[in-house]
Amino acid sequence: MGFLVLIYLGIIVFLIAALWTVFTKAGQPGWGAIVPIYNIILLLKIAGKPGWWFFLCLIPLVNFVIIIMIYIALAKNFGKGGGFAAGLLFLPFIFYPMLAWGDARYSAQP
Repeated sequence: MGFLVLIYLGIIVFLIAALWTVFTKAGQPGWGAIVPIYNIILLLKIAGKPGWWFFLCLIPLVNFVIIIMIYIALAKNFGKGGGFAAGLLFLPFIFYPMLAWGDARYSAQP
């Protein structure tokens, strides 16, 4: 049981480091990755979406559509396509590190 907890904590730390690097690549404070609510607001900013969309993320069922739209915009701003956005949605532990430490460059698009 303790071994599984260590693996879980290792994955969490790895994902925080990846998200921290993604935020830094986009010109946002990396520490924002570990602050609840603020990290969603920063993610909206990086994706080029308005901050009030945060409230849409609180509405059941609507939040699924909003998160998909955020991931599509995030992938687009890093020069990736819809398939990469699907990867961010379904396999974040693989695609966030690819975004963080890969060759993706951030360019804000309206």
